[in-house]
Amino acid sequence: MAAEKTGDKHAASDVLRGLHRHLNCLNEDNKMTRRRALELIKKETVDKGLCSGVLQEILSSLLKPLLKSLSDPVERCRETALVTITDFIRCVPRPEESLSYLMPCLAQRFGEKETLEPSEELRLLAVELLTLTVEVCGKHLAPYLNEMINILQRTIVDPFPDVKRESCKCVVSFAKCVPEHFHMQAESLVKPLMQTITHQHSRVRVSVVEATGAVIQHGSGKNVDDVLSHLAQRLFDDSPQVRKAVAAVVGGWLLNMRDRYSYFHKLIPLLLSSTTDEIPEIRLLAADLWKQVGAQWEQENEDDIKDKMDFLLTPPLHYPPGVERPGLGCRELVVRNLGRLVPAISHDVTDWLVPTRVRTSQLLSVLLLHAEDHTTQHLQPLLATLYRACADSERDVVNNCLAAANLMGTFVPPPVFLKLLLDHVTSPYSSSHPWPPLMVLAAVLGGCSRELLKPHLQQIANTLVQPAVCQEYQQVMYLEQLLACVTVLLNQCESECGSVSLQLLQVLVTVQSLSTEPQLSAKAMESTHSLSKVQGLDSTELYRRHMRQLLDWLSASVNTWTSYSPQRLQLQIIVMQSGPVIGEFVSQLMPLLHSCLQPDKDTEMRMMIFTMLAKLLLDANNTLDSKGHFREESEKFVCDILLPNLVWRAGRTAGAVRTSALSCLLALLHGGSITAGQLLCLEEQLSPRVFSALEEDSQTSRLFACRSLSAMLGLIGTSLHHEALNKIYPELLKRLDDSSEEVRGIALQAVGLWLSSLTTDYNPELCAPHLQLLFQQLLLHLDDPNSSVQDQVLGEM
Repeated sequence: MAAEKTGDKHAASDVLRGLHRHLNCLNEDNKMTRRRALELIKKETVDKGLCSGVLQEILSSLLKPLLKSLSDPVERCRETALVTITDFIRCVPRPEESLSYLMPCLAQRFGEKETLEPSEELRLLAVELLTLTVEVCGKHLAPYLNEMINILQRTIVDPFPDVKRESCKCVVSFAKCVPEHFHMQAESLVKPLMQTITHQHSRVRVSVVEATGAVIQHGSGKNVDDVLSHLAQRLFDDSPQVRKAVAAVVGGWLLNMRDRYSYFHKLIPLLLSSTTDEIPEIRLLAADLWKQVGAQWEQENEDDIKDKMDFLLTPPLHYPPGVERPGLGCRELVVRNLGRLVPAISHDVTDWLVPTRVRTSQLLSVLLLHAEDHTTQHLQPLLATLYRACADSERDVVNNCLAAANLMGTFVPPPVFLKLLLDHVTSPYSSSHPWPPLMVLAAVLGGCSRELLKPHLQQIANTLVQPAVCQEYQQVMYLEQLLACVTVLLNQCESECGSVSLQLLQVLVTVQSLSTEPQLSAKAMESTHSLSKVQGLDSTELYRRHMRQLLDWLSASVNTWTSYSPQRLQLQIIVMQSGPVIGEFVSQLMPLLHSCLQPDKDTEMRMMIFTMLAKLLLDANNTLDSKGHFREESEKFVCDILLPNLVWRAGRTAGAVRTSALSCLLALLHGGSITAGQLLCLEEQLSPRVFSALEEDSQTSRLFACRSLSAMLGLIGTSLHHEALNKIYPELLKRLDDSSEEVRGIALQAVGLWLSSLTTDYNPELCAPHLQLLFQQLLLHLDDPNSSVQDQVLGEM
């Protein structure tokens, strides 16, 4: 060995003698001379393939001149010097012997506030030399900690992206080489790293994330909070490689950081967020790291969780199908930190940035899947969080939170969540956004099993049917969620819903009555059919079963109805959809109609109800008079309801009410739900009201009145006394001069019916003046400007 060393020295001496002139040329003023000298030195040493021992001896003599050349004003000279030094460091067996000169020189040139090297390429070569030095010298760099840190602080923020990347690589290597010393200065690298973590080049961001992982891993542990927010932002990075690096770094911290237990509540969300990344590779990496973290925690806390390891391995009943249950360690980590995680989730789920809200809402589902029945302990703040999130304009946020609510229904006992949820449903926290509690309730019910839900059906249905819940708000979104609650109950409990069939039908009727969206009304009708189907009924039979209670439900508030009352709309839905069933309950319906159609009631409401009744009476045999019961009540209907509303009152609104009442009368006469005998008894009271309507300003009213007279004549004309007949024709003759051609035409038809009503009991001699007047007026209209009127008059004569 000694002989070999002596031989290396002799060989080195020979080489150095040959380099003597080149070394002297390094001090020349001519730049070409210096450059050539450096190139020849490189050629005669590292390029010549000398053995490492010889190069070691040569380096001890060449290092100072080469380091001095790093300050040469010529870039090419500096480059050659750097490359030569790098080759020497790579080849010599004891590179650490050069550190006493190399490190101070590099620190002076690259570690000061103002970097002395203007060339980007040379700064990159210098950092590559530094990385190589770390790799080959290892622990020998410990005395030069300050120099290393000073250099890296400057090069990490270097303007040249490649220098940044190489610096981060050097940081990782240096931290691993001297961990027992690195921690003393590690925090000084945090600031430059965080300044660079948002660099526009994704590869630079990846390198910075990896370097940050090493700095925190081998640091004092005091700077975790300084980097967490920056890493959290990288979870939304456009580059999958950056997000993957974050998952790897955070997973490494959770597995290996000395003080990791203190930071579990801050690190767990970052890793679990990566398990929902859109890239499968990242999801798999994060999931694998999370499993390792949980398994390691189990081993470290085996005594503490021994009972749980023995008895809590079986998944809970009704566990979500197709979902892999997290390991015990993973579940325990979430459970023990959930109290700290929930406030952070509540804060971030309303962040102004959409990606943050989406990722936070995804994380919430993951946490609840781990927490299982321990969710109960945090139910109040979790529900408040879900309510705020469900009012979000971003659909992904809402969907993710509904998935979390579904898990809540799976793991939390119904008595617990219903106690809070139903209170929130009856008293929404926001009048502008009242639907989130209903939305959450529907999702929670969707996650609950039939067996657990069945005992609480009455409580849920009774809450939904409360006026403050189902009649207070008309927003489409609110009604959709109200309908969703009913739909979920039908899907979850099916035939068990028979016990709350009335309440559910009331809710469905209300949704249809308040909805302004045809699609929503159609969905409510589908749910009505479903409610019938689960009980083995058809829709009409469903109404037959509950019609008495439905009418009692409406009658309870009829004295307070206005045009804005939902009950008026509910009545319309019930009577229109029940078809022939409503005809079985006329005796109960009539008092209700009598109460809400009195002249002192809201005018718009009366118009709407008369319009509804007109539609029903036109098809009376299949609706109101399906059992002949309405016919029995028709006289009372005319006397107590129609006639009071046909009395003339001043004002356009009053006129509109009379028009709607006339339409109802006309439908009654045409629909066949009043007999000729009944009409004959009413003629004396009814005719004056119709005559009065013939003088209305409204063309529609006059038209309806004419048609009503025609219908009356068609039904009882031949049964009328001649005095009653003689009161009718003068009113009709007046209408022959009406401004409306349509009214004139109907009036002429009525005159024809009047003439057809003349029987043998009508004495022509006694009533000659009446006949003369009638024909005189008709003859006048043979010269009417309207040829169709002429033809019609001629036909009647």
